[in-house]
Amino acid sequence: MKKLINNPEYVVEDMIKGMVAAHPEYIKKLDQGNIIVRKDSPIEGKVALVSGGGSGHEPAHGGYVGLGMLNAAVAGAVFTSPTPDQVYEAIKAVDGGKGILLIVKNYSGDVMNFDMAKEMAEMDGIKVESVVVNDDVAVENSTYTAGRRGIAGTVFVHKIAGAKAEEGAMLSEVKRVAEKVITNVRSMGMALTPCTVPAAGKPNFTLDEDEIEIGMGIHGEPGTHREKIRTADEIAQQLVNKILDDMPLDKNNEVAVMINGLAGTPLMELYIINKKVSEILKEREIKVYKTFVGEYMTSLEMSGCSVTILKLDSETKKLLDAQADTPGFKIY
Repeated sequence: MKKLINNPEYVVEDMIKGMVAAHPEYIKKLDQGNIIVRKDSPIEGKVALVSGGGSGHEPAHGGYVGLGMLNAAVAGAVFTSPTPDQVYEAIKAVDGGKGILLIVKNYSGDVMNFDMAKEMAEMDGIKVESVVVNDDVAVENSTYTAGRRGIAGTVFVHKIAGAKAEEGAMLSEVKRVAEKVITNVRSMGMALTPCTVPAAGKPNFTLDEDEIEIGMGIHGEPGTHREKIRTADEIAQQLVNKILDDMPLDKNNEVAVMINGLAGTPLMELYIINKKVSEILKEREIKVYKTFVGEYMTSLEMSGCSVTILKLDSETKKLLDAQADTPGFKIY
């Protein structure tokens, strides 16, 4: 294993200190736990958004703390849920009196621990709601989940719910918008190579040189199947077909598209995938309103990508376009 780390036990702490040192105008670290919050926290009279999960998916989630997105991000160990105490401390740190929305990816540990933190905060009189993101159409159940996994579509939930909160909306309205995004977003990914968790020191699965995994999860969970590597166009077609089979779109529907790299894939290749995705949608007379290409929810150094499609309406279009200024996501 070759990695630019010091001690495998301190990779998350070291990363967060480095992130805060790079972006002090946006974020600060709480004294307790690996928790990043907006520098101006708490913000009185504003619903606060709290998310998080295992580390190794950067820029998710700490990179999305800032104006128009998250108020706090809680970092667990690599590919491991944060503890209830961590989430509870984050809730307390950003509570501005108008309530908290927890945005949770559908992994069993995350759901359980965020639910426990919610109960702890409610005992303190803090109003807390939660939503669970389950955008991955690849498999219904997996190693880490009951039901579908939450993957890169979560970033759209952060963005659109965050914009609603920035408007001064009530907690019920912010939750409603988050749930609308969850209902209308679908993703599917694939892997070219595995990744290595620092504490393990070896790849978390193996693929032959000419082999890829379709439907791979962001922690290396098995997908739908393995097959010989094919052209980028064929892979993109396969991913988009599965998404559109699950979320049929009509002619003239408008969508946002995210082509997400898993950290080991060059932008050149992501743009090649996007070329075919845009062609498929154009052929079906589906209008692409906005496209995001880059690394939004990664898997350490894994090579591969995911495709996310979000069906838009007038409300979600407006919120998607609203200003966001965070270390990992900016719209001016």
